[in-house]
Amino acid sequence: MDLSFTPEEEAFRAEVRSFLAEKLPADIAEKVKTGKELTKADHERWQAALEERHWYATTWPKEAGGPGWTPVERHIFDEEAAMAHAPRIVSFGVHMLGPVLLKFGTEAQKAHYLPKILSQEHWWCQGYSEPGAGSDLASLKTRAVKDGDTYVINGQKTWTTLGQHADHIFCLVRTDPAAKPQAGISFLLVDMATPGIEVRPIKLIEGGHEVNEVFFTDVRVPADNLVGEENRGWTVAKYLLTHERTGIAGVGFSNEALARLKRLARETKRGGKRLIDNPLFAARMAEIEIDLEAMKVTNLRLLYEAQKNGAPGPETSMMKIKGTVIRQALNDLARRALGPAAAPFPSEDIEGNAALVAPEHAGAAAAYFNNRKISIYGGSNEIQRNILAKQVLGL
Repeated sequence: MDLSFTPEEEAFRAEVRSFLAEKLPADIAEKVKTGKELTKADHERWQAALEERHWYATTWPKEAGGPGWTPVERHIFDEEAAMAHAPRIVSFGVHMLGPVLLKFGTEAQKAHYLPKILSQEHWWCQGYSEPGAGSDLASLKTRAVKDGDTYVINGQKTWTTLGQHADHIFCLVRTDPAAKPQAGISFLLVDMATPGIEVRPIKLIEGGHEVNEVFFTDVRVPADNLVGEENRGWTVAKYLLTHERTGIAGVGFSNEALARLKRLARETKRGGKRLIDNPLFAARMAEIEIDLEAMKVTNLRLLYEAQKNGAPGPETSMMKIKGTVIRQALNDLARRALGPAAAPFPSEDIEGNAALVAPEHAGAAAAYFNNRKISIYGGSNEIQRNILAKQVLGL
């Protein structure tokens, strides 16, 4: 297998760079570069520019409204977008639910929901985790009881990312409490304007509001909103998670973070010497870079297999583990290099730090704290090791 890019793929890379230079709004790129929180309008503006080029639904086939890219082309786009400081595409509708509907949805569901995902008329969030059911997702307790042509939902979801912006949520619910855990779960689509839904914010350690709690009290959902078969939602959920875990690996974001760390190490002095000339710091940075290069090669191997087989396999768990560990290591080393200048942005919660913030690297501590969660969501790294042991090693 040849891991080098073909001339056609390099031409595609040049096309992506040209598009980013022309269409990525400078104010949005600056927010991403300096770690500032994006508004819903920021996301919508960037995603509309992508959809105008039919580059928004990067995992969809052409006939469904996507670009029909190969896995390698998606990898190239993600790399270049990260280096240009483009926002991460909000994945819940387009990269999670979209592929699920294309595989498991009815024709009516595809016709109704897919165009609204592309136009951003629908903003989706994910209703998976619950208090007491995070990594052990099969222990979820939110109930959906069939009542004629509707399901009645009662329960709670938590860590619902960007739920404050969403108008729809896809949920795992328990429809057969007598069955073994994985066999009694169903996958439902829910309009968040339905009576009985309440969204409460959760404030994170760095001061941001990214996640929420969502409560369901006698929420009535049409039975036609069931995706796949009743009590077979675990199969749908696992398929969705393979797409989520591939994105969490974040090879492009790690490339950009490493390039930024190298610039920082060249510009920052300790005891009259550049950090990059400090043997201990240089060794730590080199160790991360070696791991990242190994992961990039592994990622290309997995993309090659996905290109042949048409779908990611359990090896995505390996990418999720290594990718999140590398990103956290980069965050940690940047925070250590900056010292007090890594402090969070001035806010009503953290007083007196305005003079410490360096514009180029502002918010490094906030990124460090926020990214502690990436080794947990999408299935914790411990769960991913269990998956690899069973499905890849056969243990």
